[in-house]
Amino acid sequence: MSKICQITGKRAMVGNNVSHSNKKTKRVFNVNLFTKKFYWVEEDVWVRLKLSAAGLRTINKIGLDAALKSAAQKRLIKL
Repeated sequence: MSKICQITGKRAMVGNNVSHSNKKTKRVFNVNLFTKKFYWVEEDVWVRLKLSAAGLRTINKIGLDAALKSAAQKRLIKL
């Protein structure tokens, strides 16, 4: 899974660069992704996730266990 957040499902989008003369060329808007390790207390394991900044805020808000379960329901990760 490259360039996809494993919690929120955000992925790269395609758009246009627009020059001063209004000439348009294709470009990619990448997601702000980084890899982070979390200790999952309920399963007693370390989990490495590829997250966006929004995914990290989601984990901080609802907790790692709830975020992983919701991501598994959306079929973003396998538990």
